[in-house]
Amino acid sequence: MKLIYFHGFASSGASGTVELLRNMMPEDTVIAPDIPVDPVEALPFLQKLCQDEQPDIIVGTSMGGMYAQQMRGFLRICVNPAFNMSTNSKVLKTGTFKFHNGRKDNQKEFRITKEIIQHFNQMERQQFKGITPEEQELCYGLFGINDPVVHTYDLFKKHYPHAQRFEGEHQLNEKVVRKTLLPLIRELLTPNS
Repeated sequence: MKLIYFHGFASSGASGTVELLRNMMPEDTVIAPDIPVDPVEALPFLQKLCQDEQPDIIVGTSMGGMYAQQMRGFLRICVNPAFNMSTNSKVLKTGTFKFHNGRKDNQKEFRITKEIIQHFNQMERQQFKGITPEEQELCYGLFGINDPVVHTYDLFKKHYPHAQRFEGEHQLNEKVVRKTLLPLIRELLTPNS
C-alpha cells in the first residue's frame, strides 16, 4: 500500500506523525514531502506528486488536510483540516517563523507575507468547487473533539458525508493513529468481501 502524507503548517515530511506512520506500517510505503509555504507553489506541487505516485490513499493533517481535500480523484483522509487558514490569525500571520522539523532543503525558517496570506485566501475560496457525488465518497474527515486550533467539522459536513470525531486534540499522537487513523485506512482499503 502506498500512502502520501501531507504535514501541517510550519512542519515537514520529517514530522513525528510520519515517523509514527512508518513504524506502525512497516510493510507499506509512506511518502511525505516538504510542502512549499506558498499555496501558489504548494497546490500544483502536491497535485503533480499525487499524479506521479498514484497513492492508494492520501492523509493530511491541519493545513495538509486542507490540501488533501483538494486532491480530487484520490481516496483521502483529512485530519483536523485547516480550511480557513487565511482568517485564523492564531495560525497564519505575517513574520518570520521557524520550521518545527528539519526539511530536506535544510531551511530552518520561513517568511509569511501579506501576499502569501492573500494566496491562501484566494485558494480557500475555490477549494470546495467541483465536488461531485463520486468525490464525496472519496474524502473522509477526522476531527479531534478537543482541538483548540481548528473547528471545521460543520464546514466539512456541508460538502462531504463521511466525518467522524475522535477523542483527541489537534495533533495526532500514537494512540489516535493506532485507534482511529489506522483502522479507518484499513477499512477504506479492504475490498468488500
